Amino acid sequence: MTIRARIDEAVARFPRRTAMVYSRDGAWVRVTYAALGERIRRAAEGFARLGVEPRRDCVALMLENGPEWVEIYSALAGTGVTVVPMDPGLRGPEIAHMLDDSQAAAVIAQASHAATLAEVLPDIPSVRSVVLVGGPPAPAAIAARRTESYEALLTASPVPDCGSRYDTSRPSESDIASIIYTSGTTGKPKGAMLTHINFCSDAAGALDVLADITPRDRFLVVLPLFHSFAFMGNYVVPLSRGCALCFVQSLRTIGEDCQTLAPTVLMAVPLLVEKLFKKIDERLKASAVARFLLAIGLGRWVGIGVRRRLGGSLRLLVVGGAPCPVPVITGFRALGFGMIEGYGLTEAAPVVSLSRVNDARPGMIGYALPNISVRIAGADAQGVGEIQVRGPIVMRGYFRNPGATAEAFDGEWLRTGDLAVMDADGYLTIRGRMKALIVNREGKNIYPEEVEQVIALDPRVRDIVVIGYREGHDVGEKVGAIAVPNLDAIAAENGGHAPGWGEIESLMRRIVAEQCRLLSDYKHPRKLVIRREPLERTSTQKVRRHVYQDQLDTPGESE
Repeated sequence: MTIRARIDEAVARFPRRTAMVYSRDGAWVRVTYAALGERIRRAAEGFARLGVEPRRDCVALMLENGPEWVEIYSALAGTGVTVVPMDPGLRGPEIAHMLDDSQAAAVIAQASHAATLAEVLPDIPSVRSVVLVGGPPAPAAIAARRTESYEALLTASPVPDCGSRYDTSRPSESDIASIIYTSGTTGKPKGAMLTHINFCSDAAGALDVLADITPRDRFLVVLPLFHSFAFMGNYVVPLSRGCALCFVQSLRTIGEDCQTLAPTVLMAVPLLVEKLFKKIDERLKASAVARFLLAIGLGRWVGIGVRRRLGGSLRLLVVGGAPCPVPVITGFRALGFGMIEGYGLTEAAPVVSLSRVNDARPGMIGYALPNISVRIAGADAQGVGEIQVRGPIVMRGYFRNPGATAEAFDGEWLRTGDLAVMDADGYLTIRGRMKALIVNREGKNIYPEEVEQVIALDPRVRDIVVIGYREGHDVGEKVGAIAVPNLDAIAAENGGHAPGWGEIESLMRRIVAEQCRLLSDYKHPRKLVIRREPLERTSTQKVRRHVYQDQLDTPGESE
């Protein structure tokens, strides 16, 4: 099975159903599966005219979310070209590394990124052509490369009755569909080679769990499609079932977009659902009736009003990419929403496990997908060990990096670097990252994520990162933390007026101390740094821990 085969089947079975909905020039546009199929065929013909060769070339796709992303990826991967999805927000050196490492033959980017490409491409000899989306029909050449407008490429590429690129070039399931670069929280990003069968096996396993997904479902597309979780959850899975992809205009317009699009399914990272829940929770706390109904277990009645504000149809939230705070999970479930937690990594296409809608074990990441194997390797006395994965979802390896590939595997098992425990039923609970693990002088393990989740329960904490640090020549590490206050929440409890910074620092230290009473003493931060600016994150919203190590290695106030 290939990604193309899944999309072709949806086009054949549901030609009149809506495939995509998006906003363009102030109006909402609906695209049927038949129209999507036609656009894909025309795009494939255009890239053939551009000289892109199946099974030989890699093409970098550096676009914001939108219909063009879906059309272009489908056309390229559907004819055997390897696609390199990239974050359009990357800086020049990061773009240069990925283009050079992947040996990209072409780059497809927003017209607004032309200047950045002009700076980068002179040092990337493999790139022969550039396609710009959203710009003038006849753009100026970039760095002496052949440069075309995407719409002009489509217009100039009618599909012949026979012998078209889409008809004559089909990928095999073992062909590499994507090279996806890791976020690079440490070191340079590595390109994971993922085949069509990797992605299709992952979609099949996920849909076995999400069995009630039907062509009537509408997926709200918020997360960037270059991210592997969004790619699987908002592209491969819904298009496999003939669902509609509903693109939000921006993060700021999610609420009003929901009113128009009436989504039924939301794939999200914890940061997004946490912000959404905080807004909902603030409204509910202001209503005596809502508080009463929640207190007596009738939250589903309250949820009707909440659902109405989100378009009236939202029934399922699937959260992945990082641990989701337990109060957020239980809060949404109390309101009658289906809530599923997922776990995975890019190198596994990416979903490894999913919880179940009606499972009452928040904070746990569920069972492994039914078509793969998972084991806990090197478990300690508490049963904590590394999650390792085997099966058809596992990547072929890292592109042009045999050393990193060898390190990523324990025999035929993919090493995830994530620590977890597995109960007798096979249910998984994440404990943290092996590299982030803090080991104190007594040899006790402290999982930063556990401490972070406890501290973050207080709404006055906007951001928190917990890191191990050493003092002098001490044996073992101590627990340190860097916290960012939520100034709006602090001001709200002070009659709308924010106190001075010195007062805020003192308050934050009290909050951290109070929250950590829920933890054993050896897990408490011994050093706490309060900062004004939000923590630096990757494009997938993971905190760049290594950036803040130096702040804890320098003198600071201890608790």
